[in-house]
Amino acid sequence: MLNRRSIQRLREKHIAPSFSISYDKPLHIVFGRGQYLYDSSGNKFLDAVNNIQHIGHSHPKVTEAIERQSKKLNVNTRYLDETIVKYAKDLTQKLPGGLEVCYFTNSGSESNDLALRIARTLSKSKETVVLDGAYHGHTSALIEVSPYKFNGLGGSGCPNFVHVIPRPDPYRGRYIGRDCFKDYLVELDNVLNKIKIENRGVASFIVEPIMGCGGQIVFPSGFLEKAFKLIRESGGICIADEVQIGFGRMGSYFWGFETENVVPDIITVGKSMGNGHPLSAVVTTREIADKFNNGMEYFNSFGGNPVSCAVGRSVLKVIKEERLQENAQKTGSYLIRLLENLKKEHSIIGDVRGRGLFIGIELIRDETTKEPADIESKQLINRIKDKGVLLSVDGPFNNVIKIKPPLVFNEENAKFLVKKLGKTLEEIKE
Repeated sequence: MLNRRSIQRLREKHIAPSFSISYDKPLHIVFGRGQYLYDSSGNKFLDAVNNIQHIGHSHPKVTEAIERQSKKLNVNTRYLDETIVKYAKDLTQKLPGGLEVCYFTNSGSESNDLALRIARTLSKSKETVVLDGAYHGHTSALIEVSPYKFNGLGGSGCPNFVHVIPRPDPYRGRYIGRDCFKDYLVELDNVLNKIKIENRGVASFIVEPIMGCGGQIVFPSGFLEKAFKLIRESGGICIADEVQIGFGRMGSYFWGFETENVVPDIITVGKSMGNGHPLSAVVTTREIADKFNNGMEYFNSFGGNPVSCAVGRSVLKVIKEERLQENAQKTGSYLIRLLENLKKEHSIIGDVRGRGLFIGIELIRDETTKEPADIESKQLINRIKDKGVLLSVDGPFNNVIKIKPPLVFNEENAKFLVKKLGKTLEEIKE
């Protein structure tokens, strides 16, 4: 086995430098099981951040599905195959009525890219509404609709067909307070009126029902429901990006959009869908799918292949059999309570927010100014890693600690995590 230094040298030589790597002292992970990862020295880490391995690292039902289907058949979607249709049926049965037609892809970025293409084809417009701080993927089309990227390092700024409204952040947003959602809706209405005055139709509003890279933001109650209404009144299509938050992670509901009492026109899914296997999808209505069927074939070499669909079916089965959605609700609620108690002991914790097992902790230096504690946040994730816990930091000011573990994460894990967080915050304070 190569040692860490040798791997780093080879990485520097052969892997593009724009690929990021976590932690000041990178980990050489060699094994994963459940909610734990193990490095080359045998150290065990509680994985509190890898939401892709949704039902746990190396789940035997997933590895069995891969092996079984790989030995039988793996081919593209131009042939009749029962695996893809069975999975499409299983998946759409978890969705509200009407969302019944699937396009299979290989990543969340592919799905979001295709969703934009569908909306633009139907509307004959590129005008896209997004939230400030949003991230929807790495393709050129998605960087154009991701303020997280186009306003960041190396970004080219906002294209003229993209319309950004303020992030509805109840903690540090432009508007705060009980009825602040109304002010964000005014911002949206102003944008839509501007597009109308300029005789440009609205193509779509793409949104994560709970923002991920934007800082684990739970919207003010009522915002998304009324935002969807305004978009539809303007002729636009509502796209729910469920790539980070879907498949039971919310606990109370299977999908993030359900927590906001809305039904989108298109949803995009990925990441957790294949538990680490490249599998994602766009799901929409029959009406939209038929209108998009304009003669140009949609083909994806690997999207919807039998192995991927077998994996997807196994993931859905495990979520149900192991009651992982229920665990996300129970453990997530317990963890949030523990974190709220920790907040009382540490003034650096400005806000604790989230749903289920999708949680953010915002660190600040001053309770009045809410100055972001970005340096301290980076220190925290590096120091807590040395205590056996893996976390990450994100948000527009790089001061939001992200907690989004595999759904097998339990209450004992929650207690361990909060204990280590408390010790690490004490160290940073000194």
